[in-house]
Amino acid sequence: MTPHAVETLLAWGLPRLRDLPWRNTRDRWAVLVSEVMAQQTQVARVIPKWKQFMHEYPTPQACADAPLSDLLRLWSGLGYPRRCKNLHDTAKQIVERHDGVVPGDLDLLQALPGVGPYTARAVLAFADSIDVAVVDTNVARVLARLSGRALTARESQIAADKLLPAGRAWEWNQVVMDFGAEVCASRAPKCDQCPVHDACGWHDGDAPAQTSALTSKPQARFDGSDRQARGRLLRMLSERGVPRSEVRDVMGVDSARAARLLDSLVRDGLVVVDGDWCRLP
Repeated sequence: MTPHAVETLLAWGLPRLRDLPWRNTRDRWAVLVSEVMAQQTQVARVIPKWKQFMHEYPTPQACADAPLSDLLRLWSGLGYPRRCKNLHDTAKQIVERHDGVVPGDLDLLQALPGVGPYTARAVLAFADSIDVAVVDTNVARVLARLSGRALTARESQIAADKLLPAGRAWEWNQVVMDFGAEVCASRAPKCDQCPVHDACGWHDGDAPAQTSALTSKPQARFDGSDRQARGRLLRMLSERGVPRSEVRDVMGVDSARAARLLDSLVRDGLVVVDGDWCRLP
C-alpha cells in the first residue's frame, strides 16, 4: 500500500469510525479493560459490561481490592472468564509493582498476566498515541489480502509497522480495525465499497486471509462444549454455592466430564471447593 493509499483509507475511515465509549478516553486502565473484554467477544456485548466495570472499578487499585467473585459476577455473559482472572491479577501487579499506574512501556505491559503483543500495543496507541501498530484478527486479514499471500505473525507486524503513518497511531489503528470489521470482513467482504481496492493483492479466493497467522479461525461448536458446561456452573455460582453432588446436573454433562471440568476451573483459580461445596473465589 502506497502512502497515498494510506491517506485515502484514513480520509475514508475517520468519519466512519464506530462510536465506542472507550474511544473517548485516553486512560490506560480504561483502554486495557476494553481490550481484554473485547477479546473474542462481540463489541455490542462488551459496551454495557465495560461501562459497568469502569463505574465500579475505575482504577487498578479498585479492581485489585475487589474479591474475584465480584468481578466474575459482573463478567458473566462475556465468556472466557480466565480473562477476568487475568485482569484481576494484572490489577494487583500494577498496584504492587507500578504504584497503581498502568505502565506506558511495551515490555512492562507484556509482563502483565494475559497481556500479549496486541493488547500491549493497543494500550500505547490508544491511550498515549505512541507510534506502534496493532495487529488484531481484522488487521491481520486486511494485511494478508493487501499482500496477496499468507503472512506469519512476524510478517504481519512488520507490514503493519511499515504502513503506520508517523504521528497518527490512534487514528490509523482505529481506522484499519474498523475497516477490517466492517468492509474487509472475513465473510462477505464488501469489495465494491473498498476505498483502496486498487492497492489490494487479493483477487481470487481467500487463501491469504484463511491461512495467515493471527487471523480468526472457525471456532468449535459452542453447544455441548466444555466452555458451555463450565459457563453453566460459573453462572450458578454467581447466584449461590453449589454442592459437588449437583455439579454434574448444573453442567449438564456426565459425572466423569463434570469432575474433569470442575478440576480445570479450580486449577484456573475460578472456583474454590470447600469440602462438599463449590463457590467463587
